[in-house]
Amino acid sequence: MPKSVIITCAPTGGIHTPTMSPHLPITPAEIATASIEAAEAGASIIHLHARHPETGKPDPRPELFQQFMPVIKQATDAVLNVSTGGGLGMSIDERLRAATATSPEMASLNVGSLNFGIFPMLQKYDAFQHDWERPFLEMTEDFIFPNTFKTIRYAIETLGKGHGTRFEFECYDLGHLYNVKWFVDQGLIEPPFFIQMVFGILGGVGADLDNLMHMHTIADRLFGPENYEWSVLAAGRHQMPFATQSALLGGNLRVGLEDSLFIGKGQLATSNAEQVRKIRGIIEGLGLEVATPAEARERLALKGADRVNV
Repeated sequence: MPKSVIITCAPTGGIHTPTMSPHLPITPAEIATASIEAAEAGASIIHLHARHPETGKPDPRPELFQQFMPVIKQATDAVLNVSTGGGLGMSIDERLRAATATSPEMASLNVGSLNFGIFPMLQKYDAFQHDWERPFLEMTEDFIFPNTFKTIRYAIETLGKGHGTRFEFECYDLGHLYNVKWFVDQGLIEPPFFIQMVFGILGGVGADLDNLMHMHTIADRLFGPENYEWSVLAAGRHQMPFATQSALLGGNLRVGLEDSLFIGKGQLATSNAEQVRKIRGIIEGLGLEVATPAEARERLALKGADRVNV
């Protein structure tokens, strides 16, 4: 029997800005509600960022995470996954602040540097709600998102060894898989681990299904299928097709307004739960089952919600 499909939902992220959608969760209350609704719709993992409640700018302060993580934990059994990507331009210490304060079951970890270009979004908007939005997008034309071997090791040792947190290893290109393999060979990463393949970011691997197939093949060769779980996310209009393809291949998937603001061509998603319900319907229509949080915890060898500091 095929394994059930783990759905991760990323409700807000640190890429889209408030001007781009009125449905993007900004305040702690909005992030909590969006996360709870996504979990009720079928997401077993919630990938969390925080934003300044007045401006919507990505914000690393642990006190903001502490305003919504306990609410989500009380209302759902979902796995809470705290981003260490933070916002573009943050230092590694800023990016780790929330995770070290909350000691989550999971944290995301970018495993390679890349040109992270979101400046083309400028072409879609004549004006922005907040002063920070335009410069934030503009600066990515001359920006490298730094994730060196030193900072990756620092995050693994700080969170993995220090807190028992396991990782969503975000791989934006083929070489990032080999970076993970290097840390596996050094004994810093032990199976089972979670590989999140990311497609469609300008500067990373393109949203071409041939790339998905090749990265899956290489990951199996590097790690052995029995040693890892893999998942796929794709930016913008590629979100649902790539998620569907991952489910068909026996993988897992991620949706949410962090990755795409839309539910269909030219149609803004009104909530994260709407995206979760859509992909759940596709999964079940294929004769597959959606994983529960308990199944996700078992397959990823997580420490349990009782050991999270919220």
